[in-house]
Amino acid sequence: MENNRNYFIAIALSVLIVLGWQFLYMNPRIEAQRKAQEAQKAQQQTEQVQQPAGGRAPAQTSGSAPSGQAAATATLEQALAKTPRVAIDTPALSGSINLAGARLDDLKLKGYHETVDDSSPIITLFSPAETKDGYFTELGYIGGDATGAVPGPTTLWTAPEGAKLTEKTPVTLSYTNDKGLTFTRTISVDDRYMFSVTDKIENAGQAPASLSSYGRVTRYNKPTTPSVYVLHEGFIGVIGDDGLIETKYSAVEEEAVQPAKSTGGWLGITDKYWAATIVPPQTSAYEARFSHFADGQPRYQADYKDDAFTVAPGQSVEVKNLVFAGAKEVPVIDGYEASYSIPKFDRLIDWGWFYFITKPMFKLMDFFFRFFGNFGVAILCTTIVVKLVFFPLASKQYASMANMKRVQPKMEELKTKFGDDRMGLQQAMMQLYKEEKINPIAGCWPVALQIPIFFSLYKVIYITIEMRHAPFFGWIQDLSAPDPTTIVNLFGLLPFEAPALLHLGVWPLIMGVTMFVQMRMNPTPPDPTQAMIFNWMPLVFTFMLASFPAGLVIYWAWNNTLSVLQQSVIMRRHGVRIELFDNLKGLFRRKTAPSK
Repeated sequence: MENNRNYFIAIALSVLIVLGWQFLYMNPRIEAQRKAQEAQKAQQQTEQVQQPAGGRAPAQTSGSAPSGQAAATATLEQALAKTPRVAIDTPALSGSINLAGARLDDLKLKGYHETVDDSSPIITLFSPAETKDGYFTELGYIGGDATGAVPGPTTLWTAPEGAKLTEKTPVTLSYTNDKGLTFTRTISVDDRYMFSVTDKIENAGQAPASLSSYGRVTRYNKPTTPSVYVLHEGFIGVIGDDGLIETKYSAVEEEAVQPAKSTGGWLGITDKYWAATIVPPQTSAYEARFSHFADGQPRYQADYKDDAFTVAPGQSVEVKNLVFAGAKEVPVIDGYEASYSIPKFDRLIDWGWFYFITKPMFKLMDFFFRFFGNFGVAILCTTIVVKLVFFPLASKQYASMANMKRVQPKMEELKTKFGDDRMGLQQAMMQLYKEEKINPIAGCWPVALQIPIFFSLYKVIYITIEMRHAPFFGWIQDLSAPDPTTIVNLFGLLPFEAPALLHLGVWPLIMGVTMFVQMRMNPTPPDPTQAMIFNWMPLVFTFMLASFPAGLVIYWAWNNTLSVLQQSVIMRRHGVRIELFDNLKGLFRRKTAPSK
């Protein structure tokens, strides 16, 4: 029993360290970042300086993809009005294509709002380079003197009058240079987030033309919200033999990342719920790069440069890229991986180290969601399934605890007999375990095996966009956000907002009560230090989890409730007395006993 308690204490202290870091470090940092962002936004609203737009033209002889510096001082409306554009309108997207550079630099996600209020603005993914939040995708070419000017950041493409990109109507752009090279770009998009960009290059000149294609995802400024240890945000790609590459903004600020030349794969920039990636031509080798440019407006860029190819006089060549720009919806991402044969494209969603557990966990939860139409109910059903799967292990765990409790009087006799002789006591206890056929660590394995399950469920609730703004019942309208209620203002009855440090909602309180009851199912540890830890742990966890997603807190509360019921059944089957009511009575007597 003592070994078991030490094991549980070690687990609890490890979890407390992680939660403490989240509560005492991350939460204040997030609040500070939010205030800084608001101050920056207020300052920029007062700035009315407008500078020329565009981006740095690629060096035609250097063989490198362009960096794309621009003056980020214009408002969105000003930036959109400066260049001719082709409208984008699909069931999932709205925005426009910038004919200067044929950039995707104006894109909004129709199905997602900034808050749970449907009247709030929809999510803006891409913005022109001239704006503060410039973010765009661009495809172009790098040539030389013999090729003349080739499509780049400042190239002005021509589009048919009245052209509009929809899921049913592709758009064809064209550009012809002074060397007889004609570039015809056909852009199509499906009903979700995948753009197909096919370039046909025709050489009507007298000399062969050698050029390389490039593609880049460029972002001005990184997200202001701090990164969280369970989630990757920044550069991402699956590039040749290097496999999945995840690089944080901070790492690229120190040194650019350049994987080995590869064939196949994809690269881009990912946020928690959104991403922008390029799938280069899959049959030719290319060089990829994740980089940061600090001159002028800071910007981050994921780009590739293809090997040079030659277009002979009178001949033509086709180059095809795919561009994903949108929400990281699990079935959509999986569908693209299968239909376009994009290697490991599902890893665009950060399933983490326990990928083999986390993704099936989501699939199970999504199955229940499609049946009940509520992700909160899906969490409850998933918890039941997990409990059923682990029931044999839990049965062994509680059986071991029952056996340990049964021999507790003999163990106390041994402690009295051997006193301070720890070596003799250990030997005697091991002999007792052998005689009674008890494995003292049998109760630890079920707990250890369930830790990855808990972490995987946390990942599912935290990272999947399906959980974003997903309601439960009552006041829980977003399972991915903390419980909005707080006991400090009597759950909204008093007209003031509680400080973040004291925010304590209804579901964290329910979770704390269930954890308290669960811990009272077992005898109070004889060691005063252990007893104090077990007494305070529910309260500490209640405050810690108050800042966690409501979906995770609901899971924990429901899991505790099922554990209490499960333990009660198993303990009764083994003829062991349930300590709950005796422990509660004993605790109450200690609390009310008069002082001497």
